[in-house]
Amino acid sequence: MNHTAEVFQALRDDDPRSVAGYRLAARLGAGGMGRVYLSYTRGGRPVALKVVRSELADDPAFRRRFGREIKSARRVKGAYTAELIDADADGTPPWLATLYVPGPALSDVVARSGPLPVPAVLWLMAGVAEALQAIHGAGIVHRDLKPSNVLLASDGPRVIDFGIAVASDSTAHTATGATIGTPQYMAPEQAAGGDVTAATDVFALGQTAAFAALGRPLYGDGPGVSVLYRIVHSEPDLSGLPEPLRPLIARCLAAAPGERATPAELVERCRQELGGDAEAGAGPAVWREVAGPEVSVPPPPTAPSPAPVPAAAHPVPVTARTRPWTVPQPWAAPHGPSVPRPLAGPEGRRSRRGRAALVGACALAAAGLLIAAAWTVRDAFDADGDRGRDRDTAASASASASVTPGPAAEGAKASAAAVPGPAPTGGSAPSGRTPSGEAGAPRAHAYYPPMLTGENSLSIRSGREREDREGDIRFDCTETGCELESDTSVLSQLYGDPGATYETCRRRTAEDDGRRLPLATAAAGSEICVRHPDGDIALLVIQTKSTAIPDIGFVTADLTIWRAH
Repeated sequence: MNHTAEVFQALRDDDPRSVAGYRLAARLGAGGMGRVYLSYTRGGRPVALKVVRSELADDPAFRRRFGREIKSARRVKGAYTAELIDADADGTPPWLATLYVPGPALSDVVARSGPLPVPAVLWLMAGVAEALQAIHGAGIVHRDLKPSNVLLASDGPRVIDFGIAVASDSTAHTATGATIGTPQYMAPEQAAGGDVTAATDVFALGQTAAFAALGRPLYGDGPGVSVLYRIVHSEPDLSGLPEPLRPLIARCLAAAPGERATPAELVERCRQELGGDAEAGAGPAVWREVAGPEVSVPPPPTAPSPAPVPAAAHPVPVTARTRPWTVPQPWAAPHGPSVPRPLAGPEGRRSRRGRAALVGACALAAAGLLIAAAWTVRDAFDADGDRGRDRDTAASASASASVTPGPAAEGAKASAAAVPGPAPTGGSAPSGRTPSGEAGAPRAHAYYPPMLTGENSLSIRSGREREDREGDIRFDCTETGCELESDTSVLSQLYGDPGATYETCRRRTAEDDGRRLPLATAAAGSEICVRHPDGDIALLVIQTKSTAIPDIGFVTADLTIWRAH
């Protein structure tokens, strides 16, 4: 993947054209945290600008953690890292910009050309180890070092993506209590949910180097749970590696973190193996051969031309109140004689009345569209209002419409601002109707899918995970199997066609009083109704169930809550 057309993708309709004053030139890719774009500083230096996904941006805990990571990442300065240039954890959405590295990812190079020769692997290990020295020296543990996070520039590797890195003096887990990382490149202690330290990154470096030499992950592919089991319970098979690399990679992959080599030791060992090539500075020639020719970076985008103003119309100053999809703000007198002021007297009143009439007409038209859309969703469900045609196309669509911002959604919120009503609670916006379109039912609130492990719990009141076990719903595994349990709420699994509604869960939980729910028969798509003592009704739709290894088991689920009040 080293061609300009493949590296730089054209912006799509749902991509922004600028973020915090940075005009976007192309899309570079997307990941678990958000999308990455090519942009430029005012001085013309290319940067990779990462924009956080909206569902993460709506999580205050994520913003706090993201802000801490930005402060830590600003301290990282090294020849083999992509330096942080600018960032805003409080932006809408949050974002960060690092220097753009003109080179392919190690994963792409191996996929295109196969395993790297031994000298290239040694140069790779030395460069990444030096990058880890700079990262760890700033008090950071990367936690997700892998081939796709190592870019091969013409002068050496660059370690990127501190999206889930954490300061080494903070907790080893994220705010959700979940183990984070890529299974094929995790260390045993990380896979088992233990302490994550600088030695964890060294283990990942050994796996990354093995991938570069073998052309495949050292512990194999397959389901993440199976890979993690092999990492925790088996010794790595190094027989397929070239002989010069085995002792070095074995030092990285020691089961006990304290027995692994330090980054400084790895740099020295690599230089010894390279011998005269290291002294002669042969690295750049190796990187040019491995990475291939540099791609042509697209030029900075030009500023859009201002739209012409009709001569017959009264020009209106472009302020926050006249931009589309924004809440009107009080008019402030502009500075300078060249900007026209609002008209005063009868002419001004007639002009304002005309604009008010136009706004009113637009609001009525928008209301008509919303009503039509609501009846369309309602028609998608069976006549008894009990089962939907398909939860993914009805319930999830309703929930997505309530939490995913966009021009139409913002316009609808601006129109609804004039209607008095209670403010929504939790991390979501109201959907207006329940997924079934049931008249009189409470509003549905959709939440970012929680991940329940043996160390956290879920609060129905907040719709989010707690870092302790004091929430309403817990995940637990014993010798007999894994289950969901609650001290407060009724749990009831549904069977049959998907598409549960508020009325379905209300009736089902009224007839049941179970507080423990074995997960042996649950699978992706299984629906679980929950009734809280406060009257809230919730629907969990299983997305991922991992119970093969109880010690590191977990379950993720879509979450919808109908608030009683």
